[in-house]
Amino acid sequence: MIPSRRSVLRTAAVAAAAVPLAGATAGPAFASSSASAAGADGHGRPGHGGFGHGTTDLGPNVLVFDPSMGDAAIQKQIDAVFAVQESNQFGTERYALAFKPGTYNVEINVGFYTHVLGLGASPEDVVINGHVTVDAQWFDGNGTQDFWRAAENLTIVPPDGLDRWAVAQAAPMRRVHVKGNMILMPSPPGNGWSSGGFLVDSVVDGQIDSGSQQQWLTRNATIGSWKGANWNMVFVGVQGAPATSFPTPPYTTVDRTPIVREKPFLTVDRRGAYEVFVPSLRRNSTGTTWAGGRTAGHSIPLTRFHVAKPGDSAATINAALAHGKHLLLTPGMYPLSEPLKVCRPGTIVLGLGLATLQAVDGNSLIEVADVDDVTVAGVLLEAASAHSPVLLRVGHGRNRRSHAHRPTALFDIFPRIGGSVPGGTDVSIQIDSNDVIVDHVWAWRADHGLDGSVGWAVNPAGVGFLVNGDRVTTYGLFVEHHQNYEVLWNGNHGRTYFFQNEHPYDVPTQSAWRHGDTKGYAAYKVGDHVTDHHAWGLGSYAFFNLHADIYTDRAYEVPDTPGVTFTSLMTVCLNDAGGGGILHCINNTGDPVVNGFGTYDMKSYSNGVGVV
Repeated sequence: MIPSRRSVLRTAAVAAAAVPLAGATAGPAFASSSASAAGADGHGRPGHGGFGHGTTDLGPNVLVFDPSMGDAAIQKQIDAVFAVQESNQFGTERYALAFKPGTYNVEINVGFYTHVLGLGASPEDVVINGHVTVDAQWFDGNGTQDFWRAAENLTIVPPDGLDRWAVAQAAPMRRVHVKGNMILMPSPPGNGWSSGGFLVDSVVDGQIDSGSQQQWLTRNATIGSWKGANWNMVFVGVQGAPATSFPTPPYTTVDRTPIVREKPFLTVDRRGAYEVFVPSLRRNSTGTTWAGGRTAGHSIPLTRFHVAKPGDSAATINAALAHGKHLLLTPGMYPLSEPLKVCRPGTIVLGLGLATLQAVDGNSLIEVADVDDVTVAGVLLEAASAHSPVLLRVGHGRNRRSHAHRPTALFDIFPRIGGSVPGGTDVSIQIDSNDVIVDHVWAWRADHGLDGSVGWAVNPAGVGFLVNGDRVTTYGLFVEHHQNYEVLWNGNHGRTYFFQNEHPYDVPTQSAWRHGDTKGYAAYKVGDHVTDHHAWGLGSYAFFNLHADIYTDRAYEVPDTPGVTFTSLMTVCLNDAGGGGILHCINNTGDPVVNGFGTYDMKSYSNGVGVV
C-alpha cells in the first residue's frame, strides 16, 4: 500500500499497512421473507435477514432488526458485521443494518461499507440506547482513512452522554438525533487525526467537539454548541452554529440554505409495508425537515421499485427503468459492461449499504437524461477497466432548459479510481443539465490501495467534477488526486458550499503535470467566460510524495470579474522533504505554501483581490 498524507499527517509513526480481517462469529437465526435465514453462512460471515413481510426481499446483505428479536441476538449480528468490516478498506463485502421502529439497547460500531439506517418515518421512531460509533483503533488511532460508511434516520442516546463519529471522507450522517454530545476525533490510544465529515438534517442536543477533525460541513441542523477547529469548518442553515470568524478560528457560516431537498430514505409502516419517502424541495431553509413534525414530501411503495441484487445485469436493470420502475440497489458489487440509463422524470435510484457499480468494459456507469426531478443516491462508482469516458453524467450537452421547479439531485455519490482495482476515467462526474443539486460527493483517485491498483499510469483520472450546466448548487464537494483540474466549472450561477481537495500525490516529474507554461492544474477552475459564481469554505492541500520537487502555480483559478466571489479559502502544504508546494492561493495572489510540513495560507477573494 502506498503511504498517504492521511497515514503520515502529524502521526508519522503510523504505517499504512493493511490489517488482516478478523473472523466473524456466527450470529443467530431469525425470520426472513424466505422460508428461513441462517444466522451465519457457514464461512465465518454474518447471517442475513429479509424483510419478513410478504415477498419483499432485499437479499443476503441487508440485516433487518425488530425489537422482538432481543438485544443480545441483535448485538451478536452487529458485532459479526463489524468483525468483518472494521479494517476491510478495499474488500467487496457490503452491509446494511436496518432497524424497524422501536427501542434497542445495543452498541453499533460502524465499519467500512456499513450503512446503519432506521426504518421509521421520523428519526425519533428508532431509538438506540447505546453508541453509534466510528473509531480508528484498526489503524492505531488514526481516523484519516475511515471512509465509506453511513448512518441515518435514528435517535442515539449514548449512555455516557458522548457519541464518537471519527470519520474521513464518504461517511455521511443524516437525519440523526443525538441526545448528548458528539466528538469527531478517534479515541485513545492514538487520538489521531480525522479527515472530513458531513452532518445534515440532524439535531445534536449538546456540544459537538471537532477535536482533531480537519474539515467538516454541517448543513440544516440544530446543535447545542460547537467547539474546536483546524482547517475548514462550514455551517449552512444551522441553528446554533458559531458566527463566521475565518480564518481564526476557520468558521464559515451561511445563515440559510438557498435550495435543497433531502435524500430519500426507506421506511416501514405498521402493516409491514415498505416505502421510500422522498422529501420535498426547500428554499431558504434552516434547521431540519422533521423537528416540527412529519417531513414534507411523498412516499413511493417499494412495489414500484426494481429491487436489484448483486448478479443483476445492466440489461435487466435498464429494462425495469424503461418500464417506469424506480431502482433500489441492495448492498453488493455490480460489475456492469454498459451504463444504467435513467430517462424518465422523477425516477429514484437509491443505494443501500454502499452498493458499488463497477465499469468493467470502458463504459460509463450511470447516464441521466436531461429531465426533471431525478434522484441518484448512495452509490459507489468504480472504474474497473482501463478507460471510461465518464462514470456519472447528468444531461448530455449544454442547453437552456430549466429544471428550477423540479431539479435533479445527487446524494452521497462516491466515484473511485484505483485503490481496489486498477482502472481509469476521463471524468468522474459530469453535469450538463441546469439546476442540479449535489449533496455530498467524494470523487477519489486513489493515493493508496491494494498492490497493483495505484500508480500514475495505473489509475489515471482526468477531471474529477465537471459542470457545464447553469445554476448548479453543491454542498460538500470533496475531489482528490485527479490529474487534470479537480473541479472544472463552466456553467454560470454556480454555488459551492464547502470544498475539500488534495492534489495528486504521485506526480513523477513536473513535466508530467503541467499545461502550457502553467505548473500543475488548479484544484478548482472556474471557466474564463463565467460571469457569476460564488463559493464558500474551500481547502486545497498539496502533498507530493515522490520527492520530485513538484509545484502547482495556484490552487484556485477564476476569471477576474465582479460576479465571481470566493469566501474563506485556504491552501496547505504537507511536504516534509523534497520540495514542492502551491505557489499562489488564487490566481496570482496569496502567499506560497511550500517546502514545509503543515504550512498554510488562508484568504478570501473578491474582484481580483485576495484579503486575509
